[in-house]
Amino acid sequence: MSDAAILDLGLFDLLLAYGLFLLVVGLARLRDVGQERDLIWASLRMVGQLLLVGYLLHWIFAWNRPLPVLVLLALMFGFAVQVIGQRVSRKMPGFYRVLTLALMLGCGLVTFLFCVVIVGPTPWYDPRYLIPLTGMIIGNSMNGATLAAERLSAEMSERRQEIETALCLGASATQASREALRGAFRAALIPATNSMAAMGIVFLPGMMTGQILSGTEPMIAVRYQIGIMFAITGAVGITSFLIVAQGVRRYFTPAHQLRDID
Repeated sequence: MSDAAILDLGLFDLLLAYGLFLLVVGLARLRDVGQERDLIWASLRMVGQLLLVGYLLHWIFAWNRPLPVLVLLALMFGFAVQVIGQRVSRKMPGFYRVLTLALMLGCGLVTFLFCVVIVGPTPWYDPRYLIPLTGMIIGNSMNGATLAAERLSAEMSERRQEIETALCLGASATQASREALRGAFRAALIPATNSMAAMGIVFLPGMMTGQILSGTEPMIAVRYQIGIMFAITGAVGITSFLIVAQGVRRYFTPAHQLRDID
């Protein structure tokens, strides 16, 4: 593998790249889409957040202590809960409690297993490994969690009469809601399944591309990408399952009666 220095991007290079984005804004304006302001605001917010994170990571890498790393991870979990809450329009009963517990268990367990046990950096809190890997696991789990919560609410609403009929015929809450749970969990797994199916042939994923650009041997980058994709899928699956499994129980009383949720 070449030992050439990493090619840096200067301000002028970033302005040229931003020109491509402004082209999209212009096309949206041309067709009167009405999202030009949202696009520009999103781009400015992205730049600001990334610059802030960049300075923060520079400080954390230089300090190299577990406390700031753990604080940043806690902030990432909290921000993920907030973002998912903003995305989900119709929330299940006890939404934030269900979501927080599912993310902490699903993403937390997978992050510990993959980052600390499988990758095994020394020290275990090495921010160059723990922070970006945790970010990828949480970030991808957010999509699955959002789909699981949204779809469960929709399924419970659409199948309300079907569920009430099953309850009247003597079915338990678990039996009556089985199809709703299945539909929500299936929807949550679709993005991860499609991503794995297209990876490598249709597109090169970001982690692998970044490692190759930084000079890492391609086969090492491939092994890391395979590992992180399995970890991401595991986190998505566990988190989504916990959301639908906990969430579906929130729709019923202890007497197996459907709550008034409309």
